[in-house]
Amino acid sequence: MEYHNPVLLKECIEGLNINPEGTYVDVTFGGGGHSREILNHLTTGKLYAFDQDDDALKNKMEDTRFVLIKQNFKYLKNFLKMYNALPIDGLLADLGVSSHQFDEANRGFSIRFDAKLDMRMDRNSKVTAAEVLNSYNEEELKRIFKLYGEVDNAGRLAYVIFHSRKEKPIETVNDLKAAIEKCLKRGRENQYYAQVFQALRIEVNKELDVLQELLIQSLDVLKPGGRLVVISYHSLEDRLVKNIMRSGKFEGEVEKDFFGNQITPFKQITRKPIMPSDAENNENSRARSAKLRIAEKK
Repeated sequence: MEYHNPVLLKECIEGLNINPEGTYVDVTFGGGGHSREILNHLTTGKLYAFDQDDDALKNKMEDTRFVLIKQNFKYLKNFLKMYNALPIDGLLADLGVSSHQFDEANRGFSIRFDAKLDMRMDRNSKVTAAEVLNSYNEEELKRIFKLYGEVDNAGRLAYVIFHSRKEKPIETVNDLKAAIEKCLKRGRENQYYAQVFQALRIEVNKELDVLQELLIQSLDVLKPGGRLVVISYHSLEDRLVKNIMRSGKFEGEVEKDFFGNQITPFKQITRKPIMPSDAENNENSRARSAKLRIAEKK
């Protein structure tokens, strides 16, 4: 199963500050690149990994120190409790879609292939991208394109889709491209498609809701001194990660005590995000928009 190189691998491992006897969690197993490297640093320690995608299960390592859980990481705390694995020493999340999911034409994640508009990371879930496009009302479509895709002309885009589907349902990637052709900006077509696809993918998989749940739960599952290491790929994710690490709140407002000291659950290890080197960007196109942030639970 072809998965591309793990992004910011060395930086993630350094960020986790691994105790060889500790307990670690990789909530986005994928091709297993980060997990394999964590295992290389463990002696008697234990690694738990989460992934809801059937394809990822084929990359499972046979190792007594490793447990792969086929679940969405929003159930993190429940499963760690079930495995009697709490509290943990470190948690790694490499958000977004794996290169493998983009490269599998039939998943409908990529603008490169004509395929059914699916976009479900968990293929057992009910709602597909086609369903969103054909059943949401105009106002709901505008909301997701504006909020999740940061599309400039979200209102016009929603109007065009809403009226286009009356003539013919939008079922495939090419159907969608044809329907929204009149909304495209000259010379920025691919960027526009990427924003539209991002919005649909986030809505189908409820990505931001799930990320918020993960970040809240990370405070409960990490032991004091435990590390939270997160790679995000767009500003919406990065803002949530940055705010929770800075203030313990998604709004980003820092509370202060009577003496004016900041009350925050995390110590920021990275004030600014770590970005991939030019060499890594050239080798691995998926790394280009990556931002790595690291925090330690107080």
